[in-house]
Amino acid sequence: MSKPPVHLRITWAGGKSFDGGRAGRPTARMDGTGETGPSPVETLINALAACASVDVVDILEKRRTPVETLLVDAHAERADAVPARVTSVRLDYTITGAGIDRANAERAIDLAINKYCSVRNSLNPDIPVEFSLTLNGEKA
Repeated sequence: MSKPPVHLRITWAGGKSFDGGRAGRPTARMDGTGETGPSPVETLINALAACASVDVVDILEKRRTPVETLLVDAHAERADAVPARVTSVRLDYTITGAGIDRANAERAIDLAINKYCSVRNSLNPDIPVEFSLTLNGEKA
């Protein structure tokens, strides 16, 4: 069973602001100035972090070690040229949950980023995506 194609409508909201989403569903604001919403590049990095995090939560839940809280601080470096493309990304995960083993959480994050996340797999493979983990208050 294949995934249906994605069809989004992006509507100019004035200035450098645009609202985008599927018809009949909530939209997300993107703003090239960052005044009324994340920029398109910030939206891309948000999508990467959220996509991988969905998989992390699913993987840990399947191991019967559900996540209680999950926070990701995403950091992206950009080229000093036009276009100012993303050149590297670091995702710093902070996860809490009873019974979550560090090795299992790190494996879940690695699988999410490098195997399951469709956003990551849609990006240039030359862009490194690294991660760190603080688990139940302890950084590795």
